[in-house]
Amino acid sequence: MSDIVSSDIPAFLQSLNPRQLEAVLHEESPLLIIAGAGTGKTTTLAHRVAWQIASGVDPSRMLLLTFTRRAAAEMLRRVESIILKLEPTTLKDPSVAQRSVVRRLCGGTFHSVSSQLLRRHGHLIGLHPDFNILDRGDSEDLMNLARTQLNLPKSESRFPLKGTCLDIYSRCINTQSPLEVVLQKWFPWCIEHQEQLGRLFSLFTDTKEKQRVLDF
Repeated sequence: MSDIVSSDIPAFLQSLNPRQLEAVLHEESPLLIIAGAGTGKTTTLAHRVAWQIASGVDPSRMLLLTFTRRAAAEMLRRVESIILKLEPTTLKDPSVAQRSVVRRLCGGTFHSVSSQLLRRHGHLIGLHPDFNILDRGDSEDLMNLARTQLNLPKSESRFPLKGTCLDIYSRCINTQSPLEVVLQKWFPWCIEHQEQLGRLFSLFTDTKEKQRVLDF
C-alpha cells in the first residue's frame, strides 16, 4: 500500500481505513481476512465487489456468499448502491452503471447457492433435480429407520443412539476419513460397533439416494 497515494484512490474508496483499502485493492491471489465484530467486514466486502465491477469485471462472473440471507441481501444492496452512485466516466465499462447489469451479480447463502447449483447441474453426478434436503431431525429419523431395518443385534454395550450415529456419519463425510479412523479418534466408545455402523451407513446412503434426499 505504500506505493498508493491518496490521489490514486477512487473517491468512493476514500472513506475506507488503510486495512480495509488494502483488502479492497488486493490483486487476484487468494486472501484470508480475520476480523471481529464491528470492524467493517460488510463495508469492505461491498466495496471490494464494487471496485472489481468498476474495474471491468463482469458482475455475472462474480459470486458473493455469506452465512445468512439477511447478510447476503444487505451486501448485494450495498454493492448496487455504490455502483449506481458512480459517475460513468469512472467505470471501465459505463454500461455496468445500470441496475439490471449490477443485478447479474450472483449472491446468497452458502446453502442456497449450493442448492441452486445442484438442481441445475446435479444430473452430471446422477442427482435428480427434484431432490429434497433433510434437516437434522429428519436425518436422525431416517438413520433410525435404517437401523430398525437392519435389526442390529444387541450387545453388552448399547448401540449408539440415532443422534450419535448421525454425528459419526457426518464426521466421516466432512473429514473424508475412514470409519475406523473416526471411531478411534472421536468416538472410541463405539469401536466395537464398527462393522454394524458400516452396514448402517451404507443403507442410510442407499435410502437417501432412493428417496432423492440430501442432508447437510
